[in-house]
Amino acid sequence: MATIEEKLQELAARREKFKLGGGIKRIQRQHMAGKMTARERIELLLDPGSFVETDMFVQGEAPEFGKSDEQLGEGVVTGYGTINGRLVYVFSQDFTVYGGALGEMHSLKICKIMDLAMKSGAPVIGLNDSGGARIQEGVMALSAYGNIFYRNTLASGVIPQISAIMGPCAGGAVYSPAITDFIFMVQETSKMFITGPQVIKAVTGEDVSTEQLGGAMTHNHVSGVAQFLAHNEEDCLRQIRTLLSYIPQNNMEEPPRVEPREPFGRAEDILKIVPTEPNKQYDVRDVIQAVVDGGEFFEVHRYWAENCVVGFARLDGYSVGIVANQPKVLAGCLDINSGDKIARFVRFCDCFNIPIITFVDVPGFLPGTAQEYGGIIRHGAKILYAYSEATVPLMTVILRKAYGGAYVAMCSRSLGADVALAWPTAEIAVMGPDGAANIIFKDEINSADNPEEVRARRTAEYRERFANPYVACAKGLVDDVIDPRQTRARLIQSLHMLRNKRESRPPKKHGNIPF
Repeated sequence: MATIEEKLQELAARREKFKLGGGIKRIQRQHMAGKMTARERIELLLDPGSFVETDMFVQGEAPEFGKSDEQLGEGVVTGYGTINGRLVYVFSQDFTVYGGALGEMHSLKICKIMDLAMKSGAPVIGLNDSGGARIQEGVMALSAYGNIFYRNTLASGVIPQISAIMGPCAGGAVYSPAITDFIFMVQETSKMFITGPQVIKAVTGEDVSTEQLGGAMTHNHVSGVAQFLAHNEEDCLRQIRTLLSYIPQNNMEEPPRVEPREPFGRAEDILKIVPTEPNKQYDVRDVIQAVVDGGEFFEVHRYWAENCVVGFARLDGYSVGIVANQPKVLAGCLDINSGDKIARFVRFCDCFNIPIITFVDVPGFLPGTAQEYGGIIRHGAKILYAYSEATVPLMTVILRKAYGGAYVAMCSRSLGADVALAWPTAEIAVMGPDGAANIIFKDEINSADNPEEVRARRTAEYRERFANPYVACAKGLVDDVIDPRQTRARLIQSLHMLRNKRESRPPKKHGNIPF
């Protein structure tokens, strides 16, 4: 009979063995590839000393054929800990064990912490680094993926779900991250694709590298699958910590509040940002940074659909979601991709009780056959749906142009805005004054001796009578025209006024958003 000391020694030896995963040589290969190990990532992500590992000793049956390595820990490290003192659950795939391939017991470990996260109301973070399904387990590996997808869907809108792609993520493995709220990717080391370059070459004849097909910039800039781009793994994990500082633990809680901070610069500076001429470009981020606490704006989807800007900031210490048109790209027009980008962000904020501030400077929806054939009607309708569905505080500031259906879509009063403000530079109309004058006064302009003079005069008349913000104010569609220097103060007042907003919707199973 072994003594307790001997049993404790055996326990310690087992722990050390399992901590090494696939062994020293494979750990060294991981480091040589510029990647951290599963446990190193967790240690850097969580508060020091807070990680509690679960299911360390889980180990499946030896494979019927293929590699004969021991399946220590089943290729994934799972557990819980804290970030900035707040509980989170985490799984980190271990590429040193079967290339992080997912099988039945691997999935069991992940599903267990996902279930715990939903029960306790805390975020789940997945650090993905896997070669895909464990082929040796056949259909059971596919079923294992399904178990995770099912829980991703149950948890959606209940707890925040964050995915970081730290290595390969191929085939069915990409769908779990795709269901989660946010995807982070690392330059050069992250890869996501349904079918790899070799399969594409065999089926379609296309030659494409893994980086071109599914690299970090591809999915941040071209496809829009990922929301965040990191320079390295340390940067990725640091960004995840920052994101979590803006959002609540679950859908029943409010986002955390921090000490308020004044923006950088003087209040007068905001007057210099937006040109009065409707066709001149500027960066709407400058407006955002002049208004929010400390000038800090944590942008989401920075490299995709750049004609609009979304992200998180704080006002008087409270977390807010920011949505804005970007006049320096496509003049701020709404298009197919911006429809998806805005709608998804608005719905996330609404899920997790984050008030939304919308800065409007939009000339309309982007014209063209490519947009029409691509379904801009359907994609644009997503914005209308998302704002109309939202019950969080909604505040809108019209900076300059707000024309046609795009004005309605950008959280107008008719879509449910609780507070609608405008700057004196705002132009709110069915269309721009130039286009409107050309239509209304077409015969007069064409028959005039000096058409340009008549066009200019009629355009000015239209702008004065219909396009200025006071017309909308007179109809109650805008609450007030404000001095731009008052924007921050008025938004803070509105935020406090709306803190206890309660709004219900008709009972239903769920709506049918126009996907």
